[in-house]
Order: sequence, then structure tokens, then C-alpha cells
Amino acid sequence: MSMTRRSFLQRTALSGLTIGAAITGTKRAAQAADMSEPLTTVIDLNKCNGCPDLDTPRCVAACRNKNNERFPQPIKPIQDYWPQTKHEDWSEKQNLTNRLTPYNWTYVQHITVEHNGKKQNLHIPRRCMHCNSATCADLCPFGVIDQTAKGPVVINTGACFGGAKCRDVCPWHIPQRQAGVGIYLDIAPTYAGGGVMYKCDLCADLLEKGQEPACVSACPTGALMIGPRRKMEAYADKWRADNNGYIYGRDENGGTSTFYLSKVPFGKINEALLNQEIDEKPGRPAMPPGIDNPLHSTDGAVKSMLVAPFAGLAAAGISAYKIMTKGEKENENSEA
Repeated sequence: MSMTRRSFLQRTALSGLTIGAAITGTKRAAQAADMSEPLTTVIDLNKCNGCPDLDTPRCVAACRNKNNERFPQPIKPIQDYWPQTKHEDWSEKQNLTNRLTPYNWTYVQHITVEHNGKKQNLHIPRRCMHCNSATCADLCPFGVIDQTAKGPVVINTGACFGGAKCRDVCPWHIPQRQAGVGIYLDIAPTYAGGGVMYKCDLCADLLEKGQEPACVSACPTGALMIGPRRKMEAYADKWRADNNGYIYGRDENGGTSTFYLSKVPFGKINEALLNQEIDEKPGRPAMPPGIDNPLHSTDGAVKSMLVAPFAGLAAAGISAYKIMTKGEKENENSEA
């Protein structure tokens, strides 16, 4: 049975009222019950050498090879974001590996830092931090970012409109946008959305099978590790005590599932990253220490509550649209 445009709007409105009221509380409560022991990655900057023998570090190459079939294939010509006169298109730069793009979900930053009177070269694998309470998931206007029981924060690219609010609220501005792809092309290509947002999902499909993420498996020096959060926390604490070192990611943004270990203070690392003379800084994130999760403040919580009903309405609308178009296709096939 097909759905008319009127029934589409009716279904959207009714579903939005139900989903919007519960999307933040119910979904998060269910996730909390399932995530008794999520996974955490540890990245030891003292072990990462940046793969100097290769043009592309092994972790980056492994990520690209694993996710190649999921990379966006835009329909051209690409329209600008109304009412702006621009759009984000990385399709002609798919081979870039020195920054985050919709086609490159992890990369290695190279910096020189002076500490204790000595200059040190550091190589920093960068990708999504997979926050414990992800602001991108809580504030996505379309409700298409979720967190699995294993810990990865995942974007449903099939339902993403590319509004880029996830990038705006991310302390590291990790998600990257590609225009000319996504559901907005079918619904309102001129006025809605701007494409699809892409980022690392920590190889969530492999984790469900009990396997390591591609980047972890590919690391030749053991700089990348993954395991149950409590075990990784204990490892990081012992490493810090034994090496008089520093941990990044355990407390930032309310806590993340990615811990960086370094013998150099992360304040110095962040300063070096900010001082790099590079173009297009978004996509090459800094490492500001001590970032607070904005949703932990009163103002942030209010913003989340205001966004939730719209997120539910949007999610319901997407669901109704898919049902409607499926019904229309079935009608066309039966008439044929």
C-alpha cells in the first residue's frame, strides 16, 4: 500500500511528537544499560614513528582500504548551499592523506616540540575521539548520530542531511562534509541540507565481530591498542605513573574512548599544532587540554532539550519518506 503526500505529513507529525519527546532520555538510557563495558583505544605517542619509510602511514592506508567502498560519490554539478554561494566538495581531492576529509577518516600529524631543553619529533594519529557522552549525537538536528554498545559514535550516512552541526559542536571539529550526496538530494536539494557528514566509526562492524579496528591491526609498532575501558584506564594510569607522563582524552569533553599517552605535556603539543603554518585548519585538529562537555552546563542542557523535538520530527520524517517512496515504487512496479 502506497503513502500519499498527505499521509506522509501526517505520519511525520504524529511520529515527531512521540519520538521528539523521548529521543534524548529513552535512547540514552537504553544505551547506558547496554554499555556496561565499552571499548577504549590507547595511542602511545612515544611508540608512533609516523611510518617514515612510507608516503602514507600504515594506519591511514588501512583505514582507506577498509572503507573505500563507503566513500561518497557525488552527483554533479553540485548546487551551492542556499542561500550561500559555496559548497564543500572533496571529490577531486580524494587522495589527500595529510588531513581529515570525507575520503580520509584518520591521518597522522607531525610536529616538533621542545620539552626539558630538548626538541622532540612527535607523530600523532588523529581521528574521531568517540566521546563517552558525544555532543554531536545529542545535538544533531536530525538525530542520525548514535553510539553503539561497544563505544563507537557512528553517523547514519543514509539519513544525514549534512547540516554540519556535529562539526560545529565537536571540540575537535572532526566530521567532514561532502556535498552532492545524501537524502537531501531526493527531498529538497535546493533548500535542505548540504550533503553528508563523514568520520571514523572505529570500524564498528569489526568490533561487533570481536576484531580490532583496521588502524590498530595495521600499526607495526604497537602504538595503537584497544580493550575494555577499565583495563585501558588501568594501563594508562600505570604508564603515566611509570613515565611521569600525561594522558589526553580521559577527561576532555566529559571523557572519551580515546586516550593519548605522551611524555610531553599536551599544552605544549597543542601550542605546536596551533603554530603550524598550514592552510585549511579545519580537518587538522588541535588538542586543547581540559575541554568541558557543553551539555554538562545548564545552558548546554537547555539547548539539547530544545533540539530534541526537532531531531525526533526530522527522524520521523525521514522514516516516513522512505516508506512513502517504497510504496510508490511498489505501485509503479505493479502497474507495469
